[in-house]
Amino acid sequence: MNGVVLRLRSRCSERTVLHLSAFFLASRVHCCAERSYCNTANNEVTKARVADEARKKYGNPAPTIFSKVIDKSIPADIIYEDDKCLAFRDISPQAPVHFLVIPRTPIPRFSAAEDEDAQLLGHLLVVAKNVAQKEGLVDGYRVVINDGKHGAQSVYHLHVHVLGGRQLSWPPG
Repeated sequence: MNGVVLRLRSRCSERTVLHLSAFFLASRVHCCAERSYCNTANNEVTKARVADEARKKYGNPAPTIFSKVIDKSIPADIIYEDDKCLAFRDISPQAPVHFLVIPRTPIPRFSAAEDEDAQLLGHLLVVAKNVAQKEGLVDGYRVVINDGKHGAQSVYHLHVHVLGGRQLSWPPG
């Protein structure tokens, strides 16, 4: 990829190069995940670092992959939807049941939520609980919100992970 980026730099802006670099990284991660032989597929820390660098350098460019799920321009296995949020299965599940709950409002990260967002944040958790019940997670589950680079947030659109279906270990990460 470095050779491609070096050749592009002479003709493209840094923003274009970063977007293309992220595209190539995402393609490599997706390709490896399909073939199950590459450990970069689950390297959330690397993805979080790349996303954080892009956010710092260029702000919070829209649309994110989640806004594309919301507007249905990319497919997702949506298991719940209302006027405030939607829930869908994670494309790289880390447990037998792993889904995300995202707000339709593009809040970039949990720490960026305003006091006025309290009702929406509560709604996300209620939806997470209700969908977990519908998914049969009667023995418990984990609710996770990754925030920022050190929290391993790889997509800067607030999202709640719900993981369950097996005994989860502690401490995580």
